[in-house]
Amino acid sequence: MLGAGGVVGIPTDTVYGLAASLAVPGAPAQLFGVKGRPERVALPVLVADAAAATDLADLGPAAERLAVRFWPGPLTLVLRRRRGVEVELGGDPTTIGLRVPALDATRSLLRVAGPLATTSANRHGEPPATTAAAVASLSEGVAMVLDAGALTGSPSSVVDLTGEAPRLLRAGSLAWEEILAVLGGAHLPPAAG
Repeated sequence: MLGAGGVVGIPTDTVYGLAASLAVPGAPAQLFGVKGRPERVALPVLVADAAAATDLADLGPAAERLAVRFWPGPLTLVLRRRRGVEVELGGDPTTIGLRVPALDATRSLLRVAGPLATTSANRHGEPPATTAAAVASLSEGVAMVLDAGALTGSPSSVVDLTGEAPRLLRAGSLAWEEILAVLGGAHLPPAAG
């Protein structure tokens, strides 16, 4: 399904997500329609490991420290894209949000399928799906759902490392103070948003 450009429901270590292959032109764009997500809100990308992340973005020292501490896990890092990474993910075309999920089955899928554009499985603005049945009922645009039972996680924390100072874009599973501690304990206010 992913190789044919379809949208698939997948479990992660946080909540169920909708996924499409980065390798198939136009596949990530389908996620906006299925979810009802505005294209100004960028899609994050799941990767199998930090090495796969370096194919898509320049990590830099701060991202490397956070990746060592929190990947696999519930942390999405917004980074500068590498030159030549021109997949349409919405939002700023010079940045990309990356995460390595902690669920072994999802990382195994990523090793086979490659990086996947993702979004939580829900209509935009509604709570994320925590069961495969909820994902399946979301839309006719979902080709299939991988069932991992009920998930009880909360969405990932999202940290933007593209500016002079790290910014918390979304509070999630990880506390901002815990993230800052890994970055050296700098006292930076969370970003609005």
